[in-house]
Amino acid sequence: MPKKTKSASPTPPTTTTLALSDLHIYLASLEKEHQSLLKQIKKKRTEINNFVEKMRSLATEIFQKASPCFRKMSDLDQEIHGLFQEILTTRKFGKQTQNKIESLYMNLQMSGIISPKAVSEDEDTELDEMFENPETDNHQHRQNQYWDSQQEVESTSASRSEDSRKIRQTFLKLAEIFHPDKVQDSETHKSHTEIMKEINKAYQEGDLARLLEIERQHQLGENIDNNNEDDLNRRCKNLEQQNEILKTQYEKLKQELRLAKNTPEGAMVSDARKAAKHGIDATGVMLQQLESQIEIVVDIRDFIQNFRDKKITIKEFLEGPSSLRSLREEMMEELLEEMMAEFGGIINF
Repeated sequence: MPKKTKSASPTPPTTTTLALSDLHIYLASLEKEHQSLLKQIKKKRTEINNFVEKMRSLATEIFQKASPCFRKMSDLDQEIHGLFQEILTTRKFGKQTQNKIESLYMNLQMSGIISPKAVSEDEDTELDEMFENPETDNHQHRQNQYWDSQQEVESTSASRSEDSRKIRQTFLKLAEIFHPDKVQDSETHKSHTEIMKEINKAYQEGDLARLLEIERQHQLGENIDNNNEDDLNRRCKNLEQQNEILKTQYEKLKQELRLAKNTPEGAMVSDARKAAKHGIDATGVMLQQLESQIEIVVDIRDFIQNFRDKKITIKEFLEGPSSLRSLREEMMEELLEEMMAEFGGIINF
C-alpha cells in the first residue's frame, strides 16, 4: 500500500508546468527583443532618409547660390586661355623667354588656378546644360547610382542567403492575403493594390522589418495557444529566426548610413551641421571663399591682359601679379605650419 501512494506522486504535471513557464519567459524575452529591433530599424531608416534628404537639399542650395560663381570662373578660365594663346601666337619672343612664358602658362594649369586646357565649345555646351538642368548634376547622378547599386547588392545578397527564405515566406503570406485579384469590391481592391505596392517594395529591398510592420498593422500575427508547448516552441523558433534577420538588417542600415556620410556630399552635410552649432553659415563661408578666388583670378586675368597690351614689361610679367605672390606666401606659411605641427607630434610621440 505505501508503494502505491508513492507512485501516485504528481511529478509529471509539475515538470510540464515548469517547461511551459520557461517557454513563456523565453518567449517574452524574444518578443521584447523583437520589438526593440523593429524600433531601432525604423529609427535608423528615418535617420538615413533624413540624411539623404539633407544631402539633396544642401546640394540644391549650393548649386543655386554658387552657380553664378562657377559660371564666372568658367568665363575667366576661357579668357585666360585665350589671352595666353594670343600672346604665344602673335608676339615674338626669344626662345628662352618663350619657354618661360609657356612654363608660366603650364604652372597656372598645374596649380589649378586655370583648367588643364581651354574648354571646347562642346564642353561649354555641356556646362550650360548642367547649369540649366540641375538634375543632370554629376554628384547627384553618382548619388542616385550609389543608392541604386546598394539596393541591387543587398537584394542579390539576400536572395542567396538563408534569410531570404524567411523573407519570402512572410512576403508570400502577405501577398496571399492582400493580392488585389482576390477581391471584388472596388474600394478593397484599391486598398489592397496600395498595400501590395508596399509589400513588393519591402520584399525587393529585403526589408523584413517593413513586412512585419505591415503584418502587425493589419493584425495578421500568428495565433498560438499559450498552454500548448508545440505552439510555444514554434513561436519561439520563428521569433529567433526573425530576430537574427532583423539584426543583420539593422547592421546593413548602419553601414549604409556610414557610406552615405563618407561621400563628398555627406561630408558637406556633416561640416554644415558642425558649423551651424557654432552659429556659422557654411554655405555663406563657401561663397565668400569662391568670391575671394574669383578676385584673385580676375587680378591674374587683368595682369595677363596688361602684358598682352604691352602695359608691363616681360620681367614684370614673369614675376607675376602681387595677388599671386601673396597667395604663394600664404601657401608656404600654411605648409610650414603643417610641417611644424607634424614635427611636434613626432617629438611628443
